Amino acid sequence: MEQKPKKDSRENLLFSAWAASVIAMFGSLYFSEIRQYEPCELCWYQRILMYPFVVILGIAVVKKDYRISLYTMILSCIGGLISLYHYGLQKLSFLSDIAPACGRVPCTGQYINWLGFITIPFLALIAFIIIFICSLMIYRKTKEEAH
Repeated sequence: MEQKPKKDSRENLLFSAWAASVIAMFGSLYFSEIRQYEPCELCWYQRILMYPFVVILGIAVVKKDYRISLYTMILSCIGGLISLYHYGLQKLSFLSDIAPACGRVPCTGQYINWLGFITIPFLALIAFIIIFICSLMIYRKTKEEAH
């Protein structure tokens, strides 16, 4: 009886990170193109960091290239910090009171406020966290295998 080769858990983690980026991209496009919510400046910065993950992680999934994890960790951390700051502008009065005007759409605006805390920057933050955690786990497993 022939045994199947054991599937590397990094493959599932890489796919999960890619899936999170795809869902985040289509979610942001849904809000802007279908719901007609104009993105603010900070939303654009988050998109600039999120959208390339769809391509980069997609290629990494196909090629099983786990070395990408270092780069996706760094970029998702930066994106997560921007999302966290943006969410803070929306939800923390001491930040929203001193928030600079950032274009036609204020960064303090909340197109959605599901359950009193889920806003668009919160959703982006969750996606960046998922990508970061998956990337960190891939990075650690890859380093373990190298030793």
